Amino acid sequence: MKQPKFQKSLIAAAVTTLLSSPMALAQQNENTEAEDGKLERIEVTARRTNESLQEVPVSVSAFGEQELEQGGIGDITELQFKMPNTTFQVSRGTNSTLTAYIRGIGQQDPLWGFEPGVGIYIDDVYVARPQGAVLEVLDVQRVEVLRGPQGTLYGKNTIGGAMKYVTRELTGYDEFEIKGTVGTYNQRDLKVSGQTALTDNFYIGGAFATLNRDGFGEFVNTGDENYNKELMTGRINAKWLASKDVSVKFAADWTEDDSNARGGHRLLPSLLSTEPALDDVFDSYTAMPTDNTVETEGYSVTVDWDINNAWAFKSVTAYREGYTDTNIDFDSTVNPVLLVPAIYEDDQTTQEFQLSYGSERFDFIGGLYLYEGEACGVFGTVLGMLNLTIDNGGCVDTSSEALFGQGTYQIDDQWALTLGGRYTRDEKDADVFRYTYAGVKFLDRGDYSADPIVVNSDFSTKADWSKFSPHASLRYQMDPSLMFYASYSNGFKSGGVDMRADVSLNPDAQNPYDPEVVDTFEIGMKSELLDGRLRLNASTFYSDYQDMQVTVQRAVPNGVASQVLNAADSTVKGVEVEGTFAATSTLNFTGSIGYINAEFDEVAFFNPETQQVEDVSGLWSFANTPELTANLGFNKEFSLDSGSLVWSAAVSYRDETQIFEVPSPLDEDSYSITNTSLVWYSDASNWTVGLHAKNIFDEEYRLSGYNFGSTFGENIVTGYYGDPRTVSLSVGYRF
Repeated sequence: MKQPKFQKSLIAAAVTTLLSSPMALAQQNENTEAEDGKLERIEVTARRTNESLQEVPVSVSAFGEQELEQGGIGDITELQFKMPNTTFQVSRGTNSTLTAYIRGIGQQDPLWGFEPGVGIYIDDVYVARPQGAVLEVLDVQRVEVLRGPQGTLYGKNTIGGAMKYVTRELTGYDEFEIKGTVGTYNQRDLKVSGQTALTDNFYIGGAFATLNRDGFGEFVNTGDENYNKELMTGRINAKWLASKDVSVKFAADWTEDDSNARGGHRLLPSLLSTEPALDDVFDSYTAMPTDNTVETEGYSVTVDWDINNAWAFKSVTAYREGYTDTNIDFDSTVNPVLLVPAIYEDDQTTQEFQLSYGSERFDFIGGLYLYEGEACGVFGTVLGMLNLTIDNGGCVDTSSEALFGQGTYQIDDQWALTLGGRYTRDEKDADVFRYTYAGVKFLDRGDYSADPIVVNSDFSTKADWSKFSPHASLRYQMDPSLMFYASYSNGFKSGGVDMRADVSLNPDAQNPYDPEVVDTFEIGMKSELLDGRLRLNASTFYSDYQDMQVTVQRAVPNGVASQVLNAADSTVKGVEVEGTFAATSTLNFTGSIGYINAEFDEVAFFNPETQQVEDVSGLWSFANTPELTANLGFNKEFSLDSGSLVWSAAVSYRDETQIFEVPSPLDEDSYSITNTSLVWYSDASNWTVGLHAKNIFDEEYRLSGYNFGSTFGENIVTGYYGDPRTVSLSVGYRF
């Protein structure tokens, strides 16, 4: 085997025995073994450098490659059942659009121009749009989820927190892995990955996956599949060790999701059609084609330069783009009551320079971040029963610059102080149009040359904002096994322009809305007790959430009117506890619990019907924020003559959840999900066979929906649901 010429250390695949723990992160060094019966050291990069999880004054959950494999985790949304106070879900109409909330803060509306509240990162590259952000688990080394504002080191739009998807490091060793999976609903997946060294100092690697599944249900009137999956994704990596101090990494990834657009389940009987109510929540009706395409691709170049033993420099240059073409039938009937064909396009270019310093008592990281992006789109509101079509579209260009820095000073053996800040300037330039046509028009998919009968909106506007986000934390290492910390963090989500604005109904809709801001105070504890067999971490937090951006859509005689307002001030407080207990060297128990109390203090809501600003805080609640989340699991390893068998199981509980800020029939009762897995490893760990059963009690639970009530002569209340019971068998080979 060819050895890398300049390799300083072997950064290999993740290894951990904490396989069902929300805190278990695969270790960076596969050769580092924990003492018998003790928990392994977990390393994270939450503060942009490798640190022990137990020494980081941040609420973070981490998942290693082997843990993800043994749990049969397919994509990042499944991780919501392993963490406190988090929501990661597939959005309404596609398999690939992400709805993410952490500690009550996120993004309900995936429309172009609106910003997320939870930052998603692939390695060090920010993913600006939720389309295509439901990342499949492929070629992954670990996933970290940071709770609370991360504005100092990660920038805007991490007001709720951040998720870091870290791909496998290229090591220069020959590796190859192939895995095939079959399962219920005709699941048939294939994943291939590998890496090698072309020369002593140049490595390449890549991964490819094709993921396919029949629908959980069907569109009854057309026979098309509903909730099916037809997705391909891939990644190529290269690493050049230019010298013993300089390395250059190139990465490219792409995803194409051709699954059908999802159809909602009607919660109320139709008033205009004769089709019967459907018993299966995965069945639907539609008056539209079910075609859907979501495409994303990205490229990045990362340069690391170890200047000397103390100083290091990093440059990350990246480009990403996405395209979505989808059809959404809001009413889910055979009649063309409220149909929405939509096209989204976006691209972004980012450049980050980092300079870091490390010494025995002081560590520092700082840098410059530049972002240029364009997000465009158009969607039609087709009111077939009224013989009207409303086209809504436009573009928003965003330019952002930020300077940041954070340093940690080790005062003595026990006390450490961290101070940091980030200054960000955003500029947005938006064009918005909204036209009403007589007749039925499906965007540019047919001949339609008539002029609009009403110009609802046609305007351009620009705005800029600047914000300084400070951070401070104090850490007290009471002894090697017990650490306490207190922190203050500020975060913000960028302002913007309502891309649905209807100036004819609300002249103020063309005015930009301001950023929303949160100040969070947190006190926490991290501990390893019982001679290293019990890892118990806990935190309590208080957040002052100001100028919350609220999107309100309501039916009006000729369509749907939208408003985006800095409407709300609120208070969010809660508690999070995560634990892992090594009962024996082969048996681990894991669990977490999260409690959150999120209340609106004031909601200044402009009512277009009364033309008055009203305080409706008493009527509103936080969306996608269950008061209580919890999970409990175990992991047991059995030694066999042919290798080893790992049995894991976990049950996750989510409290009743309000889908939107205003109560509706879509609101979901509390529910529990139970999963279990059996994974066999051969003696040499070349072969793996995994049997995974998810939602084994076939719990029915609603994730999202549309609620327009009695509109255009129809009851429009439709829901979208989480996966039913599934069983899969995987066989893998690696060398």
